[in-house]
Amino acid sequence: MKKRRLGKTNLMVSEIGFGGEWLERHPEDESVEVIRYAGEKGINVIDCWMPDPKSRDIIGKAICENREQWYVQGHIGSTWQNEQYVRTRDMKYVKPAFEDLLVRLRTDHIDLGMIHFVDSLEDWNHIFASEFIDYVKELKETGKIRHIGMSSHNPLIAKLAVESGLVEMILFSINPAFDMLPASDDLDTMFAEKYDPKLTGIDSDRAELYRLCEQYDVGITVMKGFAGGRLFDEKRSPFGVSLTPVQCIHYALTRPAVSSILCGYDTKEQVDDAIAYEHASEEDKDYASVIAKAPFHSYRGECTYCGHCKPCVSKLDIAMINKYYDLATMQPEVPATVKSHYELLEHRASECISCHACEARCPFGVPIAERMKKAAELFGC
Repeated sequence: MKKRRLGKTNLMVSEIGFGGEWLERHPEDESVEVIRYAGEKGINVIDCWMPDPKSRDIIGKAICENREQWYVQGHIGSTWQNEQYVRTRDMKYVKPAFEDLLVRLRTDHIDLGMIHFVDSLEDWNHIFASEFIDYVKELKETGKIRHIGMSSHNPLIAKLAVESGLVEMILFSINPAFDMLPASDDLDTMFAEKYDPKLTGIDSDRAELYRLCEQYDVGITVMKGFAGGRLFDEKRSPFGVSLTPVQCIHYALTRPAVSSILCGYDTKEQVDDAIAYEHASEEDKDYASVIAKAPFHSYRGECTYCGHCKPCVSKLDIAMINKYYDLATMQPEVPATVKSHYELLEHRASECISCHACEARCPFGVPIAERMKKAAELFGC
């Protein structure tokens, strides 16, 4: 299992992670076994947003014997009231819910203390003007959480978190369908039966979020990478074609700043399906050809960093150069971090010989040679 650095936390997390929200659907022993099996396969990061006792008990039982091998995302503000999940900032419920999390997970700390589910500006402002944020800071100061994170589905709010300087990583919803959607605090819009046919390519606010995460070294873990499974069904997919789990995983992992995609599992077989990504062929990972040939919502002319341009006769990593170019051109001056990453590449855009062979392979008709020339001018090499 490959591992990636989770931004400024410096935690090395498995690029395939464990989203725990389906655990309560099965007998406890079965779910415990699935988590332990995932751990044996190299998965080392697990999300526990769920406040229900059963889910928390399952995770606690599963990881107690090798707690040091797991990085836990535990959510602050996810509470269990009258046998129901309630998101709240009311400290009367927030504090007991977090203490319950520690007890049921059989641990004295949470690696990633997640400010839970912030999608609206009103909620964001309330959090930072209340004792809620003081409690989060206290948890870090006392070592009960090691790093401060936040979960969101709204790129505008996630950008505020990145720029705050307080939030060290984010849990964000990423897949090729959601990436087209404009910012909204209404989660239901993501799961609409149909998308506006005028939507094309990655929404500018989402692209800006990924740029900021790179700039501020804020790592991303991914939720909803399969759009609730709808991307596997051509009748429900907004593209009018179906994608595979491996293709969705590859899409998420090729976004800037992404460290891990957290998949939900019912069975060991589903764990195997996800970690099959680690040994998948380039053909199996290829989401770009599927989207390019889809009847709806084209990414035409836009680089998605899919890697179809390989191999380059000058040995350029074209997708990575394009990624750094896009990140750099989203602001008035090239960020020093982006430039330093670019300069560490073994081969630079200036080495492009404009043979255009890569352009014949690009599913989206990107003018690659022209972009290499612009990248060389922008970075000075």
